[in-house]
Amino acid sequence: MTHVQDQVRHALDTHTADATAAAPPPRPWHVVEIGFGLGLHFLSSWQAWRNTAHRSSRLFYTAVGLAWPCAEHWQGIARRWPELQALTDPLMPLWHGLMPGMHRLVLDGGRVQLTVCVGEPDKMLRELDTAADCLWITQAFLSSEPPPSGAAPCASPLQGVNAQRGVSQRPQIPWPALSRLCKTGTHLLITENAAPDLLDADPAWHPSGFAQPSFSATGSVTARYQPAWTPRQRLRQSLPPQPLQALVIGAGLSGSAVAHSLAMRGWSVTVIDQGSGVGAGASGLPAGLAAPHVSPDDSVLSRISRAGVRATLQRAQSVLKAGSDWAHSGVLEHRVEGKRSLPAGDAWPAAGHTWSTPASAAQIAAAGVPETSSALWHGLAGWIRPRQLVAAQLQTPGVQVLWGQRIDRIERTGESWSALDAQGRVLGQAPLLVIASAYDSMALLNNLPELSVPLNPLRGQISYGAMTELNEAQRQPLPPFPVNGHGSFIHGVPSPQGQHSWYIGSTFERDCTQAPVRETDHAANQLRLAKLLPELGHALKPSFDSGGVQGWAGLRCTLPDRLPAVGPIDEQRYPGLWMSAGMGARGISLAVLCGELTAAWLHNEPLPLAPSLAKHLMAQRFARH
Repeated sequence: MTHVQDQVRHALDTHTADATAAAPPPRPWHVVEIGFGLGLHFLSSWQAWRNTAHRSSRLFYTAVGLAWPCAEHWQGIARRWPELQALTDPLMPLWHGLMPGMHRLVLDGGRVQLTVCVGEPDKMLRELDTAADCLWITQAFLSSEPPPSGAAPCASPLQGVNAQRGVSQRPQIPWPALSRLCKTGTHLLITENAAPDLLDADPAWHPSGFAQPSFSATGSVTARYQPAWTPRQRLRQSLPPQPLQALVIGAGLSGSAVAHSLAMRGWSVTVIDQGSGVGAGASGLPAGLAAPHVSPDDSVLSRISRAGVRATLQRAQSVLKAGSDWAHSGVLEHRVEGKRSLPAGDAWPAAGHTWSTPASAAQIAAAGVPETSSALWHGLAGWIRPRQLVAAQLQTPGVQVLWGQRIDRIERTGESWSALDAQGRVLGQAPLLVIASAYDSMALLNNLPELSVPLNPLRGQISYGAMTELNEAQRQPLPPFPVNGHGSFIHGVPSPQGQHSWYIGSTFERDCTQAPVRETDHAANQLRLAKLLPELGHALKPSFDSGGVQGWAGLRCTLPDRLPAVGPIDEQRYPGLWMSAGMGARGISLAVLCGELTAAWLHNEPLPLAPSLAKHLMAQRFARH
């Protein structure tokens, strides 16, 4: 463990020394590791970063490989190295659902971002699109067998990397994929008790661009990326506008998420909203669900939704009060209409069942749906009060909110964007303008020539009632967890008036630009409940018939491909004009992810989502060319 820490400190000291004195603290430190092993390099990097006085503002750590420890492994690490327990304790509850693909785990108050890339290293490395400051090639990758772990309580803490490849020889180091992620000065460390001829025996080493390798007494190899040629740069190299000031139009889930993510990176953010306070629009929904979408082919939406739910639950954990503002409750999906089935057989791996799996007979019985029902259990899901999440994100230092301000138009003057009211008064001005005002975004965008984002209005109404008004017969069939599948049912969550309440909804009315509460929609929600939870629907019918339910309605917006629009809309015609909108009914699940995606694009950070998936969210897909 000591030699690992020494190697990490040397790499971090080099990074700190390389940082320009003109912009302290140093830029974020990005480490890419092949072969996560027991996670000691990550833990040591995190610990060294925390103990460095002049450290970077953020640590990004991208770990790539096929073999990963189980969640209980971190308990064993803490027993063997007690000094690491402060790091393993917050990591263990996040270590779940690691399916093939990329997963962002947020630690240390958002200052440490661990990206777990599950898959063949060569393929996963080619998915990355930001340069690394440091590259680790670990023994877990190079060895033909996984390293032993006396620390881990798991019977098999690591699955054999090469066993999955079906080969016994040492895997080849993917030098072309590694070199693509390098910039001049990138630090390389190969941590194996290796003979000096390890690199000489590799024909791809000499043209890889790394120079002057040195070998330590322990057999590790260090080198720097110093190519004799000028590399073709294919990675993202964007720089955020200066100064770090932004206008965000819309103070709902989308706008508050963008504001929070930018403010956490040092931005001064002014949020403008026409409402009188938090939750004036669709984000005033009293309670909603963060649950993954599933599909037989594990579609783009399904994969993006899992990344979004993970991001939302992590954000809720950090800024909300568990039990009253949110709960990691799990969600049962009653497949009323036979929709949204899981991929079949081996196409849905064991880690996938952590996310979503066929509901057990006990779960179906507990929900109160017919025992012959088809249902899924989403273990990584829960309920959230959107208003509380919005309020918490808007309270981030660096965020200022201007309430009750109606924007008539936006215009670009020089290097800045301005938001003006009907009298022509400037309400705010900044180099970056992010439109996140749901369907109201249309009016602002339509005023700009050659710009069209096809947002469509979607009205939704929920019905709810106080738990105290339910009699014993009505309480008996209440499920112990939220149920969705034909609308959703949640109970025991405080209402806007403060009473613990039950909720059913919502309706879906397209092409409606107003959101009044309607009695006809209460009737529609009663029918929805009767189909979703038949016994409970029958029990609560008297509450609907007597007019004892209340209602809330809001206006959301969707896009034709059912995915949000995030990022620059048309960088050539309208530089500095971005958006984060079109969440539809998945604002709770997607807004946090879209806010982080916005900030990552602006700061040239590793993305919180695989780039191959992120491209499906780019707002510029609607730009006219």
